[in-house]
Amino acid sequence: MAESEGQDTEKSEDPTAKRLEDAIKRGDVAKSQEVNTWFLLLGATLAFFAFGGPAANKLAIAFRDVLANLHLATDPSLVSRAILRLFLQVLIAIGPVMAVLIVAAIAGNAIQHRLLWTTEPLAPKLNRISLASGFQRIFGKHAWVQFGKGLIKLAIVGAVIYVIGSSEIERMGLLINGELGLSVSVAFILALKIMAAVTAIMALVAAADYLWQRHSWYERQRMSVREVREEFKEQEGDPTIKAKLRQIRQSRSRKRMMQEVPEATVVVMNPTHFAVALKYEQGMGAPVCVAKGQDNIALKIREVAYRHGVPVVQNPPLARALFKSVEIEQEIPMEHYKAVAEVIGYVMKLRNSARGGTPRR
Repeated sequence: MAESEGQDTEKSEDPTAKRLEDAIKRGDVAKSQEVNTWFLLLGATLAFFAFGGPAANKLAIAFRDVLANLHLATDPSLVSRAILRLFLQVLIAIGPVMAVLIVAAIAGNAIQHRLLWTTEPLAPKLNRISLASGFQRIFGKHAWVQFGKGLIKLAIVGAVIYVIGSSEIERMGLLINGELGLSVSVAFILALKIMAAVTAIMALVAAADYLWQRHSWYERQRMSVREVREEFKEQEGDPTIKAKLRQIRQSRSRKRMMQEVPEATVVVMNPTHFAVALKYEQGMGAPVCVAKGQDNIALKIREVAYRHGVPVVQNPPLARALFKSVEIEQEIPMEHYKAVAEVIGYVMKLRNSARGGTPRR
């Protein structure tokens, strides 16, 4: 019993499509922060390459003008206007770069999962203040993975800066001894080289982290046998209840069918196994099946027919053929017209000769 309960609660089953969809709706998605970081790095690198030069020149000119004229500004209002003008020039210079970074941040999330709006992650949860959960978050497997990624990123950035800095040591001296415009240009080139190298290497880190996050998310959604059964019941309904409802529907259908037997013209059956009640009136295109049954239901149809004076004709081949080929409230197939016409004609003759009898053949 204990072993069975353990199997029911163990997360051993792959998540269903509904389980994954529900998790996404809650905001629980496979998301790698490294992918977002890489998109920001890529966006920053492209933006610096496309707009960095003009932006650096604009910033150099703006700061040069401010520094050159700062000693002339004795009026506080002039100083305020100079600072405001500098702020606007800085905003114009870096505006395209910021726009690219915003697009990159959105793309980093959109490429991992579809955009969705949910407030569930913001809802307060008691497990967030639990000591056990807090300890797990700090010292658990996920925390160690994050710590390892941090070390790898520091090592990558450090190695890139060291390699590029070593090869550009002479140019880096201009940052200290050169004039402002040249220093800004040199700093821009060095920054662009470092960013391009870091972006290229971090692509591998981002890809590996996304695969890990995807795997962790999938494992987090795994289900126990009990959860699979409960979800199946929710979607398909409890098999016991479904069987009961099917039994009720069949019972009601049989009751309605039996109510039609007294209106039948004739019941064709073999001795015990099949019974088909047919109705034919003047003006109908062909006889219609109003009831049919097998075994116990066939005997019940015969009993109702006897009780209400409906003729019962025993014709085993025709009864079997009609039972297999015609459904309730349907006209009989054309290939049975002749045989059924003979039976109905026989019944009509008997009715004309002896009203109210219950003929047999």
